[in-house]
Amino acid sequence: MATELHKVHYQPKDWFTNNYSISTNSEREQKASTNCRQEGRYLRNETYAQTKWDEYHNNIRLGDRVDQIRKWKEILEKTLQDLDKEIGDLSTSKDLAEQQLEDMNLATDVNVENLTLRESHYGIDLTEDDPELDLRKETQVINGIKALLQQRISESFEQIVRLQEARQQVQADLQDKNIAMDIDIDQYNLSHKSPNISFKPDPLRVPKGSTTPCEWEEFSRYNVQRAEAELEEEIAELENDIRELNLAIANKRGPMKLAQTRLENRTCRPSVELCRDAPQYGLTDEVKQLEATIAALEEKLKQSQHSLDSLQKNLHAVNDELDRKNNSLMLDKRCMDVRERLKTQPKTTTERNITMTGLVRDKPDILAV
Repeated sequence: MATELHKVHYQPKDWFTNNYSISTNSEREQKASTNCRQEGRYLRNETYAQTKWDEYHNNIRLGDRVDQIRKWKEILEKTLQDLDKEIGDLSTSKDLAEQQLEDMNLATDVNVENLTLRESHYGIDLTEDDPELDLRKETQVINGIKALLQQRISESFEQIVRLQEARQQVQADLQDKNIAMDIDIDQYNLSHKSPNISFKPDPLRVPKGSTTPCEWEEFSRYNVQRAEAELEEEIAELENDIRELNLAIANKRGPMKLAQTRLENRTCRPSVELCRDAPQYGLTDEVKQLEATIAALEEKLKQSQHSLDSLQKNLHAVNDELDRKNNSLMLDKRCMDVRERLKTQPKTTTERNITMTGLVRDKPDILAV
């Protein structure tokens, strides 16, 4: 005997609910797919533009860096020439002082011989008369001049050693500048079509011994002041953005409370009316979107606050660097004022001796600082 199979029969409202659910899910998936495609197109366009701009800006930075290195290269070459001239002039002065010291031996011998001959007086003629006193004063003057010449020779030798050390440092720096300029020029001429480009295992590493650029004198003062002004402006703008972010987060609390309240109140629907209909999905998506928005705003707020702290630290560092540069500039200017004395060249041997021995001054002068 055949057994009758009983199949489950649904109510019409269940049939309509199932169809509505399928239709709603299809529309939501279609909408998500459309959004995904649009985001993909936007991302493609955005990344293309960003890549082009990054390459363009880095080409500008490389060009500026080459110009900056070339400028410092010219300054270093001029400094090297000045050092060579200074070392040559100082060596000449040292040789001249050594020659003068050797020439003083004749005056010493004559003075000693005169004093020795006068010691041969006997009896009442062995007196401390004016010639005797003058000879002893002459001895003191000769010994003083010889001591000053010897001091000048020693100081000149020490200064020559320091200048040679400085010259070696400048020459090494100049060689480094030439190498760095050649490297940056090569990088500037590269493009994405160059045959000698490739992927590198760790291109973001910071090489050991990396340094930051250090600029001096008026150029340094200008850059530091400009950097200080830019930092202060950026700090003001960032503080304003932080206030706007805090306000945006606060403005999201009302819509969040509204959506959560609606979801909570809709849980009170009775029986089969407690279905996940379109309003339910919409409210759920709204809450999720608000949560993601608030999280993104809070993360951006945290990043902005971190950037603000970094900018304030950098501003403090810039101010400290400016103080150091001002102090260095003041000291260098004082050194240049002192070195102006080296431009006066005595014309005669007598004038040269007076200048070198410092007899016309209250205390001995030195050839270089």
